[in-house]
Amino acid sequence: MRRIFFVLLTLGCLLSFVACNDYETYGDQKEKERNAISKFLSDSSIVVISEADFHAKGDVTDVSKHEFVYMNNSGVYMQIVRKGVGTPIQEGEKTTLLVRFFEMCLMDTVAITNNYDIYDPDLMSISRTGKTYTAAFIQGLMKDTYGSSTTTASVPTGLLVPFPYINVGRERSDADRIAKVRLIVPHSQGHAIASSYVYPYYYEMTFQRTNDL
Repeated sequence: MRRIFFVLLTLGCLLSFVACNDYETYGDQKEKERNAISKFLSDSSIVVISEADFHAKGDVTDVSKHEFVYMNNSGVYMQIVRKGVGTPIQEGEKTTLLVRFFEMCLMDTVAITNNYDIYDPDLMSISRTGKTYTAAFIQGLMKDTYGSSTTTASVPTGLLVPFPYINVGRERSDADRIAKVRLIVPHSQGHAIASSYVYPYYYEMTFQRTNDL
């Protein structure tokens, strides 16, 4: 099933790419990307707030107002749906997270998700050094799609943007909720397909620890 998702994803991207003008410049591709992001923001009634406003409110976004913060350094749009239980990833820490996700290409709406099977989440190995986070998918659909049977798949930098602002833990009561975020990731912060074809992607993701430290 994972391989079928990958074939559909790749086919959709390639068909869209071939349909482009043979003389299309990188600037033309970036303009199409900006237009696709703008259309998605408008169609989804998203309210974009600045980083300054985001920090002033305690690093939160108002989900009821459809707020996304535009992150200046990365160009990623981020909504923190839930900060989550537990604690942030600490300086010098390395841990493994269970990841659920929905990914959609904004150029052609081709999507993949691992939300169908509750017993088959993706596993992400992540570490923090100072303010820098590095991570790889070591098991699951993301690894199968963007890695190989023998290698891991590096986590795109755009997917690491939320980690300074969320907690990662495990649900221990009915009141507990794990961290959930929504992201719009430009090609420059995305995976190999996004980068190659100058495609932006939309994500919904949840994170929880595989165990408590």
